[in-house]
Amino acid sequence: MPASEPLFRLEGISKRYGGVQALEDAELSVEAGKVHAILGENGAGKSTLIKIMSGVVVPDQGRMLLDGREVSFRDPAAANAAGIVCIFQELSLIPELSVADNIIASNPPKRFGMIDRRAQRKLAEEALGRAGGGDIHPSTLVRDLPLSRRQIVEIAKALARNPRILILDEATSALTASDVKTVFGVLKRLRDEGIALLYISHRMHEIAELADTCTVFRNGHNIETYAAGSRTDEQVVELMIGREYHNVFPPKPAPKPETVKPVLEVDNLTWAPRLNGVSFTLKPGEVVGLGGLDGQGQRELLLALFGVLRGTSGQIRIGGAPVSLNSPRQARADRIGMALIPEDRKTEGLMLPMSVRDNLSFAAMSMFSRGGIIDRSAERRAIDEMIALLAIKTDGIAVPAGSLSGGNQQKLVIAKWLMRRPRIILLNDPTRGIDVGTKQEIYQLLRRLADEGAAIVLYSTDYDELIGCCDKVLVMYDGAVRRTLVGDDITERALIASALSIDTRTDEGAATLTPATA
Repeated sequence: MPASEPLFRLEGISKRYGGVQALEDAELSVEAGKVHAILGENGAGKSTLIKIMSGVVVPDQGRMLLDGREVSFRDPAAANAAGIVCIFQELSLIPELSVADNIIASNPPKRFGMIDRRAQRKLAEEALGRAGGGDIHPSTLVRDLPLSRRQIVEIAKALARNPRILILDEATSALTASDVKTVFGVLKRLRDEGIALLYISHRMHEIAELADTCTVFRNGHNIETYAAGSRTDEQVVELMIGREYHNVFPPKPAPKPETVKPVLEVDNLTWAPRLNGVSFTLKPGEVVGLGGLDGQGQRELLLALFGVLRGTSGQIRIGGAPVSLNSPRQARADRIGMALIPEDRKTEGLMLPMSVRDNLSFAAMSMFSRGGIIDRSAERRAIDEMIALLAIKTDGIAVPAGSLSGGNQQKLVIAKWLMRRPRIILLNDPTRGIDVGTKQEIYQLLRRLADEGAAIVLYSTDYDELIGCCDKVLVMYDGAVRRTLVGDDITERALIASALSIDTRTDEGAATLTPATA
């Protein structure tokens, strides 16, 4: 193969799903030993592109060339055999099986016609080591691992197939900061070994650190390919969304007066050992963020407030009155009016095979029914209102929720709960794995809901979101709120220093870190 010949090339690739043109005359060249980033909004055609490359779907037209020879893949196994392996954002692991069984599932080593468990474990350990998961025991059941460690197992599973081209679709979206650092080290080593890496991410700082080449897709077309670092973030985002990108975060209002009574008061909330005496208040129209290193009790706090956890202690007051939240049913009841936007939209937020209509109306069905009879007209009006409010792109309300792009699925999760008109909204990393344009729409929506009187608790692993969206940030460590940052004191430096209990003083002064008793 000539030195200038790319390892893999797509020419004139098109794919249509019903009335939606997912890709049209798309082109892409992938070189060995390079990281090629694919950028674009959800629905731009990225997922369809990699599904075609990995044998999941067949293009309507166009051709693919590997080592200069035309190829086609009837299924993922054929693509794997050619050395093309994809790690999708939605994990393909089987929770009830062990880590080793998942990693070596497709072609386990055998002895006397039986699976050779010792050899299987050795292969799994080698793959985990390559993926930066040497601390994960091969015999552990996948269901017992947190989401971030499951993602490491997914990467190990891909590496066990010895890929020539490794495709990563938002493969770091569920990882902790330390895991991301580990995975980046792995990917850079694989690049140095000559593997071609196709990397899809909405995190611009990851692209800046990792990519050699970038291609932007928009509305099914490849818009531009450029050398990494040759475009500013704003230029890249404008290529992605096709319009000027400014005012990412809406302006924050003035702080709420002391006379405004809290809608939610949490006093010494404990769920040992994950929550240790959490106390805070939340006023109508206020956005309170949860910061700190990942895994310090932020998710458990949201679950406790929504009545999911058993055995909590402490006191929760709604509108000044003590309440017992022993189930999500109680939390979402009209007298409390709470909603939880979960972390994993695929498994916790939506019923993917069911229609957009069914997903939207499910949580609010009691609002549309009298005596067991559903008022379809009222239901349809509410659904249309939510689709318009969140600008959900869908080919009708009868299509499956799983047919929507990732960003529109996330909007669907939010819309489902907004149907109930909640007054307290809990959000668990709501923009993970969605594009910058949709993120901006969600930021605007959150501020609009707050301006209309909703009280919002936002957990995010993105410091920029906490800084740009929140009126106050509770920095958590070891299940407790260690610091409260307010107003102009919410900076990246202060968030990181507070999470690590580092003195933030400088020669010019310091951010004020107040004890977390607000």
